[in-house]
Order: sequence, then structure tokens, then C-alpha cells
Amino acid sequence: MKALVWLKLGRVSNLPTVWSNALAGSVLAGAGLGEGLSARFSVALAGVLSLYYVGGMYLNDAFDRHIDARERPERPIPAGLVSARAVFTLGFGMLALGILLTWWLAASSPAPTSALLSGLVLAALIVVYDAYHKQNPVSPLVMGLCRVMVYVTAAYTAAGAAPPAVWLGALALLSHLIGLTYAAKQENLASFTGVWPLAFFLVPVGYGLLVALNHPTALAFLALYTLWLAYSLRLLMPGRTRSIPGAVVRLIAGISLLDALLLAAAGAMELALVALTLAALTRLAQRFVPGT
Repeated sequence: MKALVWLKLGRVSNLPTVWSNALAGSVLAGAGLGEGLSARFSVALAGVLSLYYVGGMYLNDAFDRHIDARERPERPIPAGLVSARAVFTLGFGMLALGILLTWWLAASSPAPTSALLSGLVLAALIVVYDAYHKQNPVSPLVMGLCRVMVYVTAAYTAAGAAPPAVWLGALALLSHLIGLTYAAKQENLASFTGVWPLAFFLVPVGYGLLVALNHPTALAFLALYTLWLAYSLRLLMPGRTRSIPGAVVRLIAGISLLDALLLAAAGAMELALVALTLAALTRLAQRFVPGT
């Protein structure tokens, strides 16, 4: 079924993590419910940021098509299910549309130009990562910066500002993504080649503890995020239960758990529960559309 091929190509099962990023970036910037963050605006912002994600996933496969032909021949392009030209066209088209819609959505915010520039930086980082991640030793950092810019773009679009809370939350997210991307790069190896980059996961745990101290109810979200990390990372360890792909998809869902923690610490408990639901939705969707 052609539609399923395109869904697989875009790893759309991971989109709920982008939506929770949009909520977290908006709230940390000061746009709470009823304060510039309506349900309609939130849905629109999530849709716009989804264009960057799916476009980036398309370009990832398009740039990796020759390597995938050797290592992952079942991917849509080497399998002959779609053409590289079509994937390139749609990928770049989605990024361009995302930039334009970011500017349109931010037109009524105090800083539309900053939102537009953030969208441009996000798109540029996506292209740099997709084109050079295989030979780039700092590609986990570049991937993490892509998610940082999702936070920043959401912040400027929703609130017209990116205060310290946004950048600190983004730093926690960056550390999670560095650890996650390092793990993902091991998928085609017979064994894990070192565990030191996994120490990056200590950063969001430590920051989560710091911000949760002022909001005791957020401690439950911190405990859930920490336990989920332990459960996911266990799958990287030697033994019969080792599954690097299994760890990666769980760590992807963990992005929304981190968002939920930051939202709860910011006092947005209702939205924290939404982010928690989005984490569960990610895991459910990954059962039907592979997350890697």
C-alpha cells in the first residue's frame, strides 16, 4: 500500500514527540493556556513543526539511499517503492512550506522575524544532519540541535520570546537527543562500542530534579522519566534481552516524557498529562510504523 510506504518513510509514529516539544517550548516561553496558547493555535503549531520533521525524515532516506542499499535494502528507496527524486522533492518542499507557515503563524506574535529565523535555522540544521551525519563524528550534537530549534521556534512563534527557561529546557532535551542519537548509530553494529555517551542522560535527570523541587507534583513525572530511561537503556546491555532498535524507539518516546516533566515543573499540569499521553501514543504508533 503506497500510503503506508510514505508513512514509513516519514517515521510518522514519532510525530507525537514533536507535538509535545511544541507544547513544552510554548509554555516555557510563557505562553500558557489562555495566554496566547489556545487549543487551535497549539494544533496549528504542532502541524507546522511536523512538516519539518517529516521533511527531514524524507531527506534522511534520500541522502542515505546508497548506504541503505547495502545495509538496509528493505527501506523504501533501495527497495524501489519510491524514487529518490520524488523523496528529495517532497522533503525540501515540506521544509520550505514549514518555513512559510512558521512566518504566517507568528505574524501576530511580538517577534515574527525571530520565529522566521528560527525556522530557517531549524531547516538548515536538518539538511546538514541528513546530508553529512554518516561521516560526521558530531552528528549526535547536530541532531540534538534540531530538537533544540523545535523548542526555540515554538517559543518565538507562540510567545515572541525565548527566555532562559526555554534554553535550559532545550539543553536538557539536547542531552537526551545526544544519548539517543549515539545509541541509534549503533543499530547496524554487532555490539555496542562504548557507553560513555549515555552519561548525557544524566543531564535531563539532574535538571529535572532541580526544577521539580519547586513543584512537588512534578517529582512523579521525574520518577517516570528516570525509570523509563533505565528500562530503555537496559536493552543496550549485553545479554539475551539486548535490542538496540528496541532501546532507540523507547528513547524516542522518552522525549515526550521529558517534555511532560518540564511542563509539570512549569505548573502546566494539564499539558503535562497531554505530553504523557503523547508518549504512550508514540509507542502505540511504533507498533504499526517503525520509528527508525
